[in-house]
Amino acid sequence: MNRFVLNETSYHGYGAISAVADEIKARGFAKAFVCSDPDLIKFGVTKKVTDILDNAVIPYEIYSNIKANPTVENVQTGVDAYKASGADCIVAIGGGSSMDTAKAIGIIINNPEFADVVSLEGVAPTKNKCVPIIAVPTTAGTAAEVTINYVITDAANNRKMVCVDVHDIPVVAVVDPDMMASMPKGLTAATGMDALTHAIEGYITKGAWELSDMFHIKAIEIIARSLRAAVNNEADGREGMALGQYVAGMGFSNVGLGIVHSMAHPLGALYDTPHGVANAIILPTVMEYNAPYTGEKYRDIARAMGVEGTDTMTQEEYRKAAIDAVKQLSADVGIPADLKEIVKAEDIDFLSQSAFDDACRPGNPRETSKEEIAELYKSLL
Repeated sequence: MNRFVLNETSYHGYGAISAVADEIKARGFAKAFVCSDPDLIKFGVTKKVTDILDNAVIPYEIYSNIKANPTVENVQTGVDAYKASGADCIVAIGGGSSMDTAKAIGIIINNPEFADVVSLEGVAPTKNKCVPIIAVPTTAGTAAEVTINYVITDAANNRKMVCVDVHDIPVVAVVDPDMMASMPKGLTAATGMDALTHAIEGYITKGAWELSDMFHIKAIEIIARSLRAAVNNEADGREGMALGQYVAGMGFSNVGLGIVHSMAHPLGALYDTPHGVANAIILPTVMEYNAPYTGEKYRDIARAMGVEGTDTMTQEEYRKAAIDAVKQLSADVGIPADLKEIVKAEDIDFLSQSAFDDACRPGNPRETSKEEIAELYKSLL
């Protein structure tokens, strides 16, 4: 038996944020708890949504104690702030950090036995749906607005906790490319490569099946043709990436990922490395490692990436073509080719153990070990 979980409602395209006030009123909510990070508030991105709330005379309170890699402390202070606010819904505005924080807050409010946050790691046995969340992404990458996953950093132990819970998915996703227009090139590239990693890992993960494959192949196709233009801040590129990353999220949220994410998570926890950058650097190397366990799927990936002539290629040729296409896209949008400037050799043992213990590792198409993961890290230095 396979299960698929998606938002109740989603809105897409330029001007979609106007639906936020309509959804709040239609669902009978009285006050919103707005989760958004300090930079989005500083640069007026959050205001695009709060202006809509103001015009609709919907009261709200803003919570912004959110780091790029949100911590247990960010969640716990958010829970206290929510309780004090008198709100009955959450509007999460931002990238994965804001939406992940909102999910954890919403889960704990309705499942207070998990107030320590760390007990939410893995597949937590929560009983109640989280506080209703309306998610408005400002980056085109994490797809947290449509996933049942969130990641919180356990700073005390230098590790990221992957939490998986069908009760945390936002009830409404509002995917408006205009909310992403202020992203600088570097962030656009990193989050876009994160989305591509979701699509490729989701397509080859052990849990993949026909329904998820449909989303992942289409997502690879959209991202491959849109990311370069999005990095140049072209409207069509922004719109394509907004859709492509969401479609990827529809798939991987329901079937899992692999060791690209397992290896990227500890880099964020230990070095605060942007998640998309870590994924982008690691992805081609892990694709090479996984290739013998992927059947003909790399032919489909190569074709979706825009490679011509895949039908007449040998298995070795189309696998190489798929990996080369990923490397080329990554280089074209300015992603570093290795981890030399990020990873310290003395940390590899810790990183490898963390990656092996990560919740994404079991979904990898190839069985692996701590030692093999260590060799993959070393190959990128």
